[in-house]
Amino acid sequence: MRISFLVSLFFVFLQTKRNNINKMDMKKETKEMTEHKSVSVKTLTKSTIWDVQENDVFRLLDAVEKDAELRENMRHYMDIVRSAFMLEELKAGENEELIRKKYEKQGYKVGNIKTGEDSHILLAVKKRPITRVTDLTYENIRHISAAKLMEVIERNFGGGWDSLSQSIQDIIESGFDISTTTLPQDRLHKKGGMYEKKVEDGYEVLEIPKGTWVEAIFAKVKPEAFKPRMTFDTPIDEEDEDYEIEDNYNRPDEDDVDMDDEPNDDEINEDNYRTTFDIESDPDEDAESLSDYIADE
Repeated sequence: MRISFLVSLFFVFLQTKRNNINKMDMKKETKEMTEHKSVSVKTLTKSTIWDVQENDVFRLLDAVEKDAELRENMRHYMDIVRSAFMLEELKAGENEELIRKKYEKQGYKVGNIKTGEDSHILLAVKKRPITRVTDLTYENIRHISAAKLMEVIERNFGGGWDSLSQSIQDIIESGFDISTTTLPQDRLHKKGGMYEKKVEDGYEVLEIPKGTWVEAIFAKVKPEAFKPRMTFDTPIDEEDEDYEIEDNYNRPDEDDVDMDDEPNDDEINEDNYRTTFDIESDPDEDAESLSDYIADE
């Protein structure tokens, strides 16, 4: 009994230590993401917008405002930003400072966006939090860590993997490798078992108690699939004078071409007509012929 308790205590220690390391990795990941993934207006989509932070939003919108062609699609870019951020257009005026402080206390970043040479709007920006499973989308699922995913699933009333709707499971599995197992508490952490192997392989684990049994959910970020592009060994130079494009548009299909050795319908006669079907004889006629033969005998 004492050994079992010590083993359980040891695994709790390992889990706590791993969670602390994961939190440090998440902070490092976020910092690297901000430094290395510089999203521009040209690469801005409802997926890449999750790579930026509040300060970057002002930079992107300023770039749109300064470009006459992009400015015509300002509403389009605002819709993309709204998919990942909460935006509030504030009234600038005498109370601008008070309004700014009010929103900053709520976690917003407040800044000015120029709308002309002498005009601007006051904009409050705050990234949408991912705290519930219903916050997960195909656009943001690859922008969270496995540890963050476990936190979100754990908040889902402790129902386990099967409690999630099929649509949410599909979203999660588009970005993570997921596997589950349900075992008695004393067998879950068995040495050399599934739990130990998954942890060694880099999976995050969420344990959900279910009476005397425990459901373990394992998650690991799924590598992005590489999409190969079609390449040609010999590039075609259409400007080459010797290059001619073969026109096969009006060429008949092979099945429609009459074979030379096949007669036309008008030329079919008893000498050249043939069939591949086996014609069965009539049993009544065979019996009649046989009776005639027997009679002659």
